[in-house]
Amino acid sequence: MNFKFASLALTTVSVLAFHGVASAQETQICTDRPTKSNAVCTVPKGAWQVEADGVNWTRSKVAGVKADTTAVAATTLKVGLTDTSDLQLTWTPYVEARTRGPGVDDKLDGVGDVWVRYKVQAYAQGKATVALIPYVKVPTASRGLGNDKVEGGVAVPVSFALDGATLTFNPQVDLLLDSDGSGRHAGVTNTINLARPVTSKLTLIGELWTFTNFDPADTITQFSADIAAAYLVTPTLQLDGGANFGLNRNTPDVQLYVGVSKRF
Repeated sequence: MNFKFASLALTTVSVLAFHGVASAQETQICTDRPTKSNAVCTVPKGAWQVEADGVNWTRSKVAGVKADTTAVAATTLKVGLTDTSDLQLTWTPYVEARTRGPGVDDKLDGVGDVWVRYKVQAYAQGKATVALIPYVKVPTASRGLGNDKVEGGVAVPVSFALDGATLTFNPQVDLLLDSDGSGRHAGVTNTINLARPVTSKLTLIGELWTFTNFDPADTITQFSADIAAAYLVTPTLQLDGGANFGLNRNTPDVQLYVGVSKRF
């Protein structure tokens, strides 16, 4: 999902090559972590999977004013509905947003919004796999940490199995609330993600991400370069971590996170 920190969601990519074969899912975990792209794989039918951040910290600095956002234990619970679809629920139990600078020291904290997603593989042929991920945001965030409105969208990750690597493109379109609260507008996300296993347990990932918010008040585009690593402790237990670096003034300067995923 496009878990942008501005909307308190975290998006990620498959760290394993996936060819649309159910037996591969049954032996090794495949996640929507750790980067902003989405995976094309789904949780096996009848299985449960938990994917969670330990801590996710973001910093922006403009004209001497620092804005830090820290999310703790943002957790996604997934259940496999069929061999090619799953249902996902994401919630962050604690978020702190703090702004500090000359004459400024403000802090907000509380819970985040709830995100509900449905993922289904729409196409799997040869080395290419395509998934559809419609989602809706349920406004549960504490005052000041959300906009108290329902929002939604759809992501369409497209993955190609290369020689020893996985290349994923992840376009996404969101329907977002206007900043003045009077209507709705589009947000468009794109990622290019390359994941490559370097050992049987360790996968390294590089990604370019862009998001354009077409708010009538002002169109804003963000860019980042992201790196991450995922380590398989066991076939069904994964540890990961990553760093995202803003490439323009509209994008947070840096985002750091660590997390864990487990299938049951």
